Amino acid sequence: MEHFRRLHHIGRALLITLKCITHHRISNYCNLHSTHFRSFVDHPNAGCSNGSVTMGTYLSSFDTQKRLKGILAQGIWVERNTHIHYLQFCTDLRALTEGKLVHAHLVSTGNEVDVFLHNRLLHMYAKCGSLQDARNVFDDISERNVVSWTVMIAGYVQNGNGEAALKLFCQMYREGIKPDQFSFSSILKAIGSFSGLEQAKQLHAQIVRTEFESNISVGNALITCYAKCGCLDDASQVFSKMDVRDVVSWSAIISGHAQHGHAEALQIFKQMQQAGVKPNELTLSSVLSASAGLAALFEGMQLHALVVANGFDLNIGVGNALVTMYAKCGKVEDAQQVFDNMTKHDLVSWTAIITAYAQQGHGEEAFRIFSDMQSSGIKPNDFTFASVLSSCASLGALEQGRQLHTYVIKTGFDVYVSASNALITMYAKGGSIEDAKYVFDKMPSRDTFSWNAMITGFAQHGCGDKSLQLFEQMQEASIKADGITFLGVLTACSHAGLVDEGWRLFDSMICSYCLVPRVEHYACMVDLFGRAGRLDDAEDFINKMPFPPNAVLWGALLGACRIHGNIELGRRAAESFLALEPQGAAAHILLANTYAAAGRWNDAANLRKLMKDKGLKKQTGRSWIEVNNKVHTFVVEDKSHPQTTKIYAMLQRLAHQMEEAGYMPDTNFVLHDVEEEQKEQSLYYHSEKLAIAFGLVSTPDGRCIRINKNLRVCGDCHTATKFISKITRREIIVRDANRFHHFKGGLCSCGDYW
Repeated sequence: MEHFRRLHHIGRALLITLKCITHHRISNYCNLHSTHFRSFVDHPNAGCSNGSVTMGTYLSSFDTQKRLKGILAQGIWVERNTHIHYLQFCTDLRALTEGKLVHAHLVSTGNEVDVFLHNRLLHMYAKCGSLQDARNVFDDISERNVVSWTVMIAGYVQNGNGEAALKLFCQMYREGIKPDQFSFSSILKAIGSFSGLEQAKQLHAQIVRTEFESNISVGNALITCYAKCGCLDDASQVFSKMDVRDVVSWSAIISGHAQHGHAEALQIFKQMQQAGVKPNELTLSSVLSASAGLAALFEGMQLHALVVANGFDLNIGVGNALVTMYAKCGKVEDAQQVFDNMTKHDLVSWTAIITAYAQQGHGEEAFRIFSDMQSSGIKPNDFTFASVLSSCASLGALEQGRQLHTYVIKTGFDVYVSASNALITMYAKGGSIEDAKYVFDKMPSRDTFSWNAMITGFAQHGCGDKSLQLFEQMQEASIKADGITFLGVLTACSHAGLVDEGWRLFDSMICSYCLVPRVEHYACMVDLFGRAGRLDDAEDFINKMPFPPNAVLWGALLGACRIHGNIELGRRAAESFLALEPQGAAAHILLANTYAAAGRWNDAANLRKLMKDKGLKKQTGRSWIEVNNKVHTFVVEDKSHPQTTKIYAMLQRLAHQMEEAGYMPDTNFVLHDVEEEQKEQSLYYHSEKLAIAFGLVSTPDGRCIRINKNLRVCGDCHTATKFISKITRREIIVRDANRFHHFKGGLCSCGDYW
């Protein structure tokens, strides 16, 4: 059907050019050469002003492309304008096969192909994505004009080969062809595609020496180029010097600031409105993108009203930007409403709403929408896969992730860096660090995110040595480390107890890499000292920071005091925490647990009463496991699961076997003042133990059990899981709020340092 529509439109184009030819002349051609054309001219509407309808009717009798080829193959001579219009419509419809037929017809019928026709052919091939054919035509032109060079340069740019475009532009300059405004605009777009700031500055200097410095299209291209090169100062300078600005000028500078997350995008948009320039869909999409990046919900809602008022609410690009804006502002329901109100959805629309749910942790809903997208006939791209794989990672849904991996391979997106990066993260967060490393090793090319994902994955799994080795390989590969890289290696040092190495890396981050540590890096260092029991060093490190510590840092120190039982320092850390976040439940809970672990039940009870009076609630501990593509969630002493009877029977059997093997419940982790026997009973029904028991009754013997928990796994559950792994001869992988624990044969990968 699509093929027929293409022939129909091409036929309309041919008719428009033929209608100027007399009925008699057409009849002569048909008598001599073609019964097909004879049937056309015999039609009562042939040659009339609305003849395009006639040709459309005529073409309805063409059931295959073979007949069209037959007409052209018979060598019917047609006028030059016919070929020109025919090529234009082939270009508009991206009809490469038919365009090649026209080219062959030009050559076979002996028509003179001058530079104008060559340029038309060149343009058609470039637009159809056939760069080799375009280059062949370009090379055949004996006397190229500036249009020839510009069309070929633009072809390279449109097909993603900016470097080749720049090389051709330099050749054009050497051959003495002076660029025009279109040449400059095209080459600036090429330079922006590979962020060639130095080349942009050189070209800018060249433009200043020509009459095109004040040309508005060249100015707009300069703004866009500088913005893509990350040089917003130069882009702003070009914008400010423009004598005349159109909506494209304003959109370009707004888009540049939006791409870099600058609040100036919103301010410039207000200036644009004050200047009386009416925004277009690109302007609105860009300023909505800026609102999304800044999580500026109020401004985004105002823009939404403006979109509706200006009639752009049905524009698909603006609709997509609105979905993304609401999603980035945490308003996934509003994002869904915008999506539902859109009259048409493209791949960007579906990817935007899937990403919205994935980013908010609604993995199951993201999967549902992904399925709806496939049912609608829209095929995913690498960004879609990255979003859905992110949902797998947040849920720890490894089996669903594996199925998606197969789909990624089948569709050929496994060679895309973004999809591979998402696969690494999914496997690492799903507990299969070996599969993550396999994907990493198979990547044909890697970016900084690839290395960061693998380094962080090793760190989360307690493979400190492998994480640091990979960091060295990254340096050897001349990949520049960034702040995320150092978060990964510092986390690796923290989980492995490598205090001295962590100190060295933190120092090199500042001195060797000229990176300014953020609060997250300082928190890693506090955690590093805290896990090692060097609590005084951790407090001293906080006090010597170049900026005031936030609640995250005091929380890290308070958590370390809880582990090592330092009540006095824990009290000071809690006071500092609460001074910053008076309504923070975490500080109350950590300090109460510290008191309870030390047997100070009255202090613990008083804190819990204070929490109740303030209306603060403790986060409920949850553990979940994926079995047969379904996620099963448990809380402490949960009896809501359909297989509760089997789960509790399994726990009783395990309790007996563990006691025989030497397990003793550690009641220090029951943080309430109750009888010892009651404490022991409470420990047996923690959420992670329930999830493990369900895994044992629901999966075949010998299969690895993978558990996810939203909080830090308690010490007793850690000990019990080591016994269970030995008794059942199963590998058990637990992902808690901080890291992964791989239990096998009675041992844990963390070496009990966690």
